[in-house]
Amino acid sequence: MHRLLPTVLIPAVMTTLLASCATLASQGFAGRDDVRAFAREISERNGLDEGEVRAALAQARPQPSIIEAMTRPAEAKPWHQYRPIFLTEKRIADGVDFWREHADRLTQLERQYGVPAEILVAIVGVETGYGRNVGRYAVLDALATLAFDYPPRAPFFRKELEQFFLLARDEKVPLAEVKGSYAGAMGMPQFMPSSYRNFAVDGDGDGRRDLWSSADDVLASVANYFARHGWQPGGEVAWPVELAEPARLEGLMNRGRDLKAKTSLGELRKAGVSLPPGDDALPAMLIPFREEAGETFWVGLPNFYVITRYNHSAHYAMAVWQLGQAVRDRFAGSGSGTATDGPHPRVSGTLGNKGAGAS
Repeated sequence: MHRLLPTVLIPAVMTTLLASCATLASQGFAGRDDVRAFAREISERNGLDEGEVRAALAQARPQPSIIEAMTRPAEAKPWHQYRPIFLTEKRIADGVDFWREHADRLTQLERQYGVPAEILVAIVGVETGYGRNVGRYAVLDALATLAFDYPPRAPFFRKELEQFFLLARDEKVPLAEVKGSYAGAMGMPQFMPSSYRNFAVDGDGDGRRDLWSSADDVLASVANYFARHGWQPGGEVAWPVELAEPARLEGLMNRGRDLKAKTSLGELRKAGVSLPPGDDALPAMLIPFREEAGETFWVGLPNFYVITRYNHSAHYAMAVWQLGQAVRDRFAGSGSGTATDGPHPRVSGTLGNKGAGAS
């Protein structure tokens, strides 16, 4: 979760950041005034032992490769390059295996939280390949590097670093040993420390919230995250649409990091967009996806927006949804659900089945 898109940096600023981080990499964080001030502040605020906080931060090392990774997220790619990263035959087949292994629990969670099993499976599939790749960076290094050496997002990552110390205290997570993403996300679902503390669930009832090795905890935590962020049980996610004159609707479109709904189903119908039946008052996103041959367009509904709360990207949300549809179809034995298929929306109407990633 939460490979959050960075602020775009001009090359000169980027070069300065990398040079600064490379210089500091051999020095560590222990002797820095800003680090000492941070240790004192979070210790006083949370009742932590300042000496222990400073000792832990002394073990962290700046990582220039993390700063570089923040400038080239996969979500910045055009859709036709982004989709094949996640919609692969292996990821679909592995998703079916994962679903079969945890079918009973997924059914229970869908009933309890109202979040479809295919969404839970797809999140874990997109994030870590069903737990096979939970990250190679020391989370302490990642969060410290971004908190102290990445000014564009420093306030956010200082808060996450503080949350990581509290997570270590409350959940007995070993600070110096935890591995995760370059942004400090952890476990099979790649929760940031604040999300771990706020949304993780003890799904197997053993008294711990283990997002590394307990699939019950992982799936329950993802379901809880979606439910807490407003998932509408039984609601649609997205519909493909044909626009005769896209330029006329440009003002209603959601591009880039603009993820707030600008229109409604009723307004789109009045503008001549053919849609399946639905409440005219329902908020809607009109999202372009760039294919090699041009743009295709989708209407994102409130549940699509909820997926973007996991990772703030329309590309990410669409990849999760399409992977979930493909895995669901394969699991159900429909004979469809391949890496080259578009999604198979659960809609009635006249829109057909043209996936955003279809050639």
